[in-house]
Amino acid sequence: MADFSSMMEYFPEFWEGFLMTAEVSIYSIMGSFILGTIVALMRVSGQFFMDRLARIYIDLFRNIPFIVLVFFGFYGLPEVGVYIDAFWTGVLVLSFAVGAYVAETLRAGIMNIDKGIIEAAQSFGFSKIKVYRKIILPIALTTSVRPLGSVFINLILTTSILSTITLNELTSVSKIIASETFRPFEVYVFIVFFYGVLTFILSGLITKWHVRLNRFASEGA
Repeated sequence: MADFSSMMEYFPEFWEGFLMTAEVSIYSIMGSFILGTIVALMRVSGQFFMDRLARIYIDLFRNIPFIVLVFFGFYGLPEVGVYIDAFWTGVLVLSFAVGAYVAETLRAGIMNIDKGIIEAAQSFGFSKIKVYRKIILPIALTTSVRPLGSVFINLILTTSILSTITLNELTSVSKIIASETFRPFEVYVFIVFFYGVLTFILSGLITKWHVRLNRFASEGA
């Protein structure tokens, strides 16, 4: 019979695992968004070399299993003298891997923008950088923000693989507690709860971001 009261003494361990998962997720979301934005802009730059380079990056990181990238970063790179701890291996691998999906999502948003809007901005003498920063990216985000939310939620769920490189995130902590208590049911109910909290918070933030970006469209409706 389930006995959740026996889990309360392990709450500090669960909480530390939760914080570690949250920290890795926050850094990785920031990293993947920055990388994805740069790559998306390279894809729509109209320059052959930049577009080709961006395509290679996207194809590379979308076609290699995430766990292979993690093992390569944590166990492979030290063989050639590059040592990165488990935390930053996770952040870097997640940022590069998820950045490929962010790039394609943002590129789709940019491609949907009416070219007349861009031409109008250029006719006012705006520089290309200013057009992208002030007009193209904000408009692209109004349609891309919800798909990006799904990408980032998958990123949070993927952090569980980092338990394979000794990072004490939620899944790793739960495995240890389950082996000590022999109560896997209660342990995994806790882990479902904590992952649910993280994804619920992110979903709420994405919804607020979507509402803010589309506030002018709502007012005009």
